[in-house]
Amino acid sequence: MNNEAKNEKRVGLILISAITVLLTIIVLTAVFYIRANRPMAQAKAEAVEIAEKYAQVKTVDQFYWFTRKETYFSVLGKDDKNHEVAVIISKSGDKVKVLNQKDGLSEQQAEQVVLRDHPGEAVVKRSLGIYENQPTWEIMTKDSQNQLTYYLLSFNDGKEIKSIKET
Repeated sequence: MNNEAKNEKRVGLILISAITVLLTIIVLTAVFYIRANRPMAQAKAEAVEIAEKYAQVKTVDQFYWFTRKETYFSVLGKDDKNHEVAVIISKSGDKVKVLNQKDGLSEQQAEQVVLRDHPGEAVVKRSLGIYENQPTWEIMTKDSQNQLTYYLLSFNDGKEIKSIKET
């Protein structure tokens, strides 16, 4: 075998090895991603099923995972009469609260209340749940020093219930 043939064989082996390593990395990343998102996907599927049963939700616009003192899952969507509803479900699934979205603040309205009252902060996350027995929007913000603050607002009137600064 001459040097040119040996070099071609070596390049071929290097290419096959590189492709094998790359495919292994891609497969492992995909498996990790799927496993990491499984709890969220399962929670959403169960929450949607409960919302369909208790509130006749036909279309889902938003899903939230809310954790304060307790964990709640919320589904926003339209019912079989095309009314916009919010369905808040306890983690155990035994408590379900159905709200008309028109009777409270929308996600955008809650966000605007926080931005109006706390200028210079950027909204990072929003969620809807129950806090101290009342429907509550949680708006998480970040300031210019990257400090996180959680603002809990009443779903009904937008009044601030509590703010929590992360240190």
